[in-house]
Amino acid sequence: MLEDLLKKEHCFKLICGAGNEDCESVRKLVYLYALAGCRFFDLSANEMVIETAKEALKSANVTDAYICVSIGIKGDPHSNKAVINYDKCINCGSCESICPQDAIHYAKVKKSKCIGCSRCAKVCPRQAISYISEAKELDEIMPVILENNVDCIEFHIIGQDKEEILTKWEYLNTHFNGLLSICISRGKMGDEDLISTINDLVGIRKPYTTIIQADGFPMSGGNDDYKTTLQAVATAEIVQNTDLPVYLMLSGGTNSKTAQLAKMCGINFHAIAVGSFARKIVKKYIERPDFWTNQNVIDQAVDTASSLIKSLD
Repeated sequence: MLEDLLKKEHCFKLICGAGNEDCESVRKLVYLYALAGCRFFDLSANEMVIETAKEALKSANVTDAYICVSIGIKGDPHSNKAVINYDKCINCGSCESICPQDAIHYAKVKKSKCIGCSRCAKVCPRQAISYISEAKELDEIMPVILENNVDCIEFHIIGQDKEEILTKWEYLNTHFNGLLSICISRGKMGDEDLISTINDLVGIRKPYTTIIQADGFPMSGGNDDYKTTLQAVATAEIVQNTDLPVYLMLSGGTNSKTAQLAKMCGINFHAIAVGSFARKIVKKYIERPDFWTNQNVIDQAVDTASSLIKSLD
């Protein structure tokens, strides 16, 4: 059971990307990280993506893995997709060169690859890039979740609409019997609001049926240093101080230094979720056209992924 994996502590979760609906990318990521020892995978709440991940696990001959899907509320950057205003765009290529998902080519956005990280908008000299939310309705997603025997739902509450948060949380508790994960960040709420929200949501749950994912700085884990992962550890400390009966997971800027810094700060975490950094370190392998036919490439990719997973020990 997933609970048993979390109780062992130092569980590694691969974040393929809540907005990542590029099935071939997901197939390769799940396959190689499964071979490397990962047993917990976070995916887009998309039926084809879930099916692809299951096929990859089968190809890797892994039968003891668990799948989590992510959903959000309005304002959650994980459900955003970039849109380019061509009246302003000067086709300078800045957005294409900085996109970690290779979602932009010739000033055109491939929505299935875009994860809403906002890096392109930050470097655009003409402010030609905006975002639209593609957050899905729960009654649309839930049948897919139940039919595919998903083990965990991650609820992103990175937003300020408390009414929407509580309404969707009630729906999840009514319709889903598995583990629920709350992904929460300090970006749009103060520490007191964060603690109050966690208490409200966890208060209606049985002990240790909830994961609190302390999302330090969402989708920021490109670098492998202590500064990048500092906010994840700081957010985790706030959650830990609530002393609630939950599993504590770190995310948002996580990298190979996260576990070490967390231990230095006295954080008793159960898991670390790694997305941007985990995808970055294997990108050169999964982009190769001979990925599936060159065993040396797969072996190198698996070794790289294994090193990251082992850094949690």
